[in-house]
Amino acid sequence: MSTAPDPLLGPADVRQLAATLGVRPTKQRGQNFVIDANTVRRIVRTAEVQPDDVVLEVGPGLGSLTLALLEAAEAVTAVEIDDVLAAALPATVAARLPDRADRFRLVHSDALRVTELPGPQPTALVANLPYNVAVPVLLHLLAVFPGIQRTLVMVQSEVADRLAAAPGSKVYGVPSVKANWYAEVKRAGAIGRNVFWPAPNVDSGLVSLVRREPPKTSAGREEVFAVVDAAFAQRRKTLRAALAGWAGSAAAAEEALTAAGISPQARGEALTVTDFAAIAEHRPARSGS
Repeated sequence: MSTAPDPLLGPADVRQLAATLGVRPTKQRGQNFVIDANTVRRIVRTAEVQPDDVVLEVGPGLGSLTLALLEAAEAVTAVEIDDVLAAALPATVAARLPDRADRFRLVHSDALRVTELPGPQPTALVANLPYNVAVPVLLHLLAVFPGIQRTLVMVQSEVADRLAAAPGSKVYGVPSVKANWYAEVKRAGAIGRNVFWPAPNVDSGLVSLVRREPPKTSAGREEVFAVVDAAFAQRRKTLRAALAGWAGSAAAAEEALTAAGISPQARGEALTVTDFAAIAEHRPARSGS
């Protein structure tokens, strides 16, 4: 009894597709193509993709993860910036998963510029994010598409550590706090270098984000994020000094911090996203504003 061929892409499939298209992965766009079907199936399992999910994928490349997502989800919308890859992907989907090709949508665009998507809106984000823009893309999509409830992204291992870091950690910083505004964030595994072509010179990690309500605050997200950016711009400084520019003076920063119940001598890496929201609420009124 013959078994149907695996619709997912293996190493030979990836190289053949790339050769046919004349594609060489570029460092400029952070491209490393996954060549292992077991890895993409593991990502889909870890992401807990449900049969009724509409999944948003960024940087689908030749389609390795796209095909695995289409096997599991109701629909997949992929955002690809590369002209050649964007043109080729629908044909790859149609050839390898013909009975699910009508569930696939391709958006040829820069993910950082996407503000709307065709068809049903995404409920999940699952992506092997280009390493050079991983954090900005992640934060942008969480902001623009509030229907995304679950996210699983593959990023450089160091970036995964930063996103999932808790207050007090050496790598806790701006990405940690801003990701925490939207979601509960945790590391969800490691990915070896040998499942990529070309093999990157860095390790990769999976990060899970489950959306929750942001902190209750009268300050808007942009106001809170402005405090976060200022607090970490000079990590060694106390918040009294680091927030002087944001508040108008060191004395005004101290006043805001005290009103928020935060020690002026504390440093940004000790604070939670809720603490930053409290500080934002007490920003002094600027003279003349």
